[in-house]
Amino acid sequence: MSGEVQKAKRQARKARDTAEEASESKSLEVVARFGWAANGLLHVLIGLIALRLGLGASGEADQAGALSQLAARPGGTVLVWAGMIACAALALWQLSDAAFGYRQYEDKKKWGKRAKALGLAIVFAAISALFGIFAFGGSSDSSEASQDASARLLQFPGGALVLFLIGAGIAAAGAFYIYKGIVQKFFDDLKTVPPGGQHIAVSWLGTFGYVGKGAALLVLGVLFAVAAFHQDPEEAKGLDGALKALKEQPFGDAALILVALGLICYGLYLGARARYAKM
Repeated sequence: MSGEVQKAKRQARKARDTAEEASESKSLEVVARFGWAANGLLHVLIGLIALRLGLGASGEADQAGALSQLAARPGGTVLVWAGMIACAALALWQLSDAAFGYRQYEDKKKWGKRAKALGLAIVFAAISALFGIFAFGGSSDSSEASQDASARLLQFPGGALVLFLIGAGIAAAGAFYIYKGIVQKFFDDLKTVPPGGQHIAVSWLGTFGYVGKGAALLVLGVLFAVAAFHQDPEEAKGLDGALKALKEQPFGDAALILVALGLICYGLYLGARARYAKM
């Protein structure tokens, strides 16, 4: 019996070593870096749609709306497939960091970084899945999905509190993005950026990008919190609903245009991150 246990342990160690070696593959790293660029492209497209909304046009300013427009363009299907693969590779890379990475740090910092990597793995797996829906000819509506999920949640005891906490969490993430942009903490995620024009560009794009992205998340979080307070799932809209709600406020068009420009800057920053990200 003990021999079987030892054999199982050896096989488990071998499987772990194989997985760790695969996670350090240079080929996987190259493809994973394109995951940042794919997410950046989405944000640029969302920002352009939001900019048109601010100027009086119509559109769906969220990931689904961006992918719908991308897939409809000549060659867009190829880009959608490439985005699905790249984001899946980045999700795997982050998952490997969550499992094997950051051993050089003390426990508290190590587990904090691993938790962040796990969160990013989940995010990019979801983005890859969304790319996949459109790659296979499907469609998605983030506002409708948010409202349906909120309606189901509100049916349970304590569901309103959970929905409020989700909104508070999204708003807190938005506040952190704004802070990260203002103090330029995003440079911590990058290798050394060459001085001169590249450094200046990354600095400006990162600053305005993170502030714009943070503002959008703040509005989104507030909508979820309001939906919980009123127990009305119709108010729990996705990013498109959040940006359109911003447009309805006093000076909303100007505010929406600024946020849209911030989202475009964030997307361009992610393009730079594809090159300079610490991996």
